Formats: sequence, structure tokens, C-alpha cells
Amino acid sequence: MPIKISESLPARAVLDSENIFVMTERRAARQDIRPLRLIILNLMPTKIVTETQLLRCLSNTPLQIEIDLLQTSSYKGKNTPEEHLLNFYTTFDEVRHKHYDGMIVTGAPVENMPFGEVAYWNELSEILKWADKRVHSSFFICWGAQAALFHYYGIDKYPLDNKMFGVYPHSLRAKNVPLLRGFDDVFLAPHSRHTGIKKSDIEREEKLKILAESDNAGVFLVIDEDKRRVFMTGHLEYDADTLSNEYFRDLERGLDIQIPYNYFPGDDPGKTPPQAWRSHGHLLYSNWLNYYVYQTTPYDLSAIG
Repeated sequence: MPIKISESLPARAVLDSENIFVMTERRAARQDIRPLRLIILNLMPTKIVTETQLLRCLSNTPLQIEIDLLQTSSYKGKNTPEEHLLNFYTTFDEVRHKHYDGMIVTGAPVENMPFGEVAYWNELSEILKWADKRVHSSFFICWGAQAALFHYYGIDKYPLDNKMFGVYPHSLRAKNVPLLRGFDDVFLAPHSRHTGIKKSDIEREEKLKILAESDNAGVFLVIDEDKRRVFMTGHLEYDADTLSNEYFRDLERGLDIQIPYNYFPGDDPGKTPPQAWRSHGHLLYSNWLNYYVYQTTPYDLSAIG
């Protein structure tokens, strides 16, 4: 939550320069408050695991949030009980008339396919067009980020020689940005993907700005000039055991999978991996909710877009 201080207090200029959020008394007096409305388009096959991870990150804030869970109607996964989907998920046709303060689009295990060959690509494209007029701020994760970058800017993904799989150090490219308030100069984040985006393609798009990257894992955080779209190529929402579950699952399937980088202590899969990114995961989602949703969304949802 922001610190409310006098507009003329000398400390205000110092705190502003340190990227600390302060709110003047004038702004606080005019601020309307209501619950935020978020929609999560969950494209992962393990929907219950993914929704739990995201809700854990989103709950680490004093803001009151109302969540709608969205699934595609053009493709039905087989890994989530039908009863769960019927009880807790909605379809696009049921919400297209609504407005939302924020939207999250997850990753999906379809990255080796061309975008146009994904079963729900047309539906996803329609949702992204709808979001321009009905959603104030959107947050895209992993394949969801690749799909959105392709949809909005024509930036394509490329196959990697080896799976980007592990926990990598990242550095900040921009520090005086609300989304990165409280971040260390170097932080860890998990990745699990077979494709990537080229830094040069992002830098050629003048509407996009790279906020964080890794020498090993490449571009990590990108934001658009209107600050309404955030793209993350990794998974700061992951649990400590998510990569190990993927690793042992692929081993059981007989797939050629390498040990996740910088994950198991001593690269020993028999040892329990530490959770080394939780604080930055909570911080990233809290910053997005506060500075890019709550502080800027109109009180009247119908005014969005």
C-alpha cells in the first residue's frame, strides 16, 4: 500500500527518486475504492495446480480481488476433472459482455506448434482483441507471452537447441519502473520451454521495453509503452517442486530431458530443491496489481477501453 504524505514534504522527492510509491493527500482524498475484477485464462493442462500458484501470488496484497477463471471452448483438456471445470470455470461467450481490471494468460504446452495450428488459436486471438477494449491491464506468461507478442506485434518464437529448463539469474534493464519496485539487481526465476524470442526483435519494436533479462535465458520481462501489457517468459509463480515434477514425469515417459539448471543441490535429483524465487514472484504480481491495475484502472469498469 502507498504512503500518504503531504505534497510539499521534502521526503517525497527523495522517495520518488528511490522508486518508492507515495500518494499525496490530494490524490488519496479523490481516490475511489472497489474490489478489483480479474480474469485468468488458464491454458495449462494441470489447471488446478496452475490456478493455485497464481492465486497464491495474487493473494499477497491487501487489495480485494474478484476472480473469474476462463477456459477455451474450442479445445477441452483431459487432465482436469470435468466437475471442476463446470463448477469453477467459464467460457468466453459467458464473459464477453463484461469488463475487467486485469487479465492473466498462462503458458501452454503447445510451444513447438506454429501459432496458427494450435486448436484454440482463433479463439485466443478473439480474446486478445476483446481485451483491448474490455480489460485495463493484461499479464502474459511464457507461451502466453509469446502468443501475445505474435498477435499484437508480429514477433515470432524460435525453437531452441536445448530446452530452457532450470532456475536462472536475471538482471534488471530498467530500475525506475513501478513493476520492479523492491527487486534486487539480480534475481532468480524458473524457465521451462522449448522456444524463445529474440532480443533483437523486441528492440526493433519501439512500443516495447525490456525490463529484465538473463545471460542464459534471454529476455525475461517486457512491457508496452501504454503499460497495459506485461510479458514474462518464465514462471515466477512456480512452486519449489514444479520443475522436479516435470523432470521426473519426462523421465518416466522415456524422454531425453536434462537435469534442470541450477535447481537440485549439487545437481542431485535425489535432493530437495530450494525455493529461491518466491519473494520476487509475490513482489512482481503485487506490483502489477497495485501500480498497473489498482492505481490506474477507472472506477467505472465500463470506461475501460
